[in-house]
Amino acid sequence: MLDSLKPIVFERAVDLIIDQIRSLISSGKLKPGDKLPSERKLADHLGVSRGQVREAISKLEFYGILKTLPQSGTMVAGLGIVALEGLISDVLELEAKDFGSLIEARVILEREAAYLAALRRTDSDIRRLERSLKRYEDKRLLNDVALDEDFMFHLRIAEASKNSVLRSLMIVITPDLLANFKQLEVCDKAKNDQRVTEHRNILEYIKQGNADEAAEMMTRHLADISERSKLTG
Repeated sequence: MLDSLKPIVFERAVDLIIDQIRSLISSGKLKPGDKLPSERKLADHLGVSRGQVREAISKLEFYGILKTLPQSGTMVAGLGIVALEGLISDVLELEAKDFGSLIEARVILEREAAYLAALRRTDSDIRRLERSLKRYEDKRLLNDVALDEDFMFHLRIAEASKNSVLRSLMIVITPDLLANFKQLEVCDKAKNDQRVTEHRNILEYIKQGNADEAAEMMTRHLADISERSKLTG
């Protein structure tokens, strides 16, 4: 009987905050240019901490859904969440059998992102990457696949590449990658230590400015996922 029961996954407060904001944008209740309440007001209303609200806003900012302007607060950006989430699926009519192609595109983009990040990263980029890696490792310690934290680390690398087109392409394909990873269960918990080590190595090569090794390490890091994605076709 127990084998037939699936473990219950409790959503984090940050995920629930993101889902509610996304829902308001999708429904049209929040439109581009609309201003969000302050972090304090949102935290009080939702019954969560300001840190959790700040993390949710930070993620939505990275995806280009929200933007924060000095002395103006946080507002909805011009790109709506519907366009972001459905761009690949709606325009290219992506189907399940195309998941391997999506992974191939990811490898090409991420290899170049790691290469350029090693050449162009700033000290602030390194600090953001280190914080992102720490959140990923903390989640891994709980034996969680940490998909969201994993992808956020990779997006930070794309950000450090200083190539806005490459970063935008990564942001565009990420929602479809996440959806497919969760649906097809491409990632498992068996290789936690290996993936943590690979992330650390990628970051170390980026910090050293070693572009060739950073790109090669990224390719090796994604090799296992590339092979597993072929099995889903």
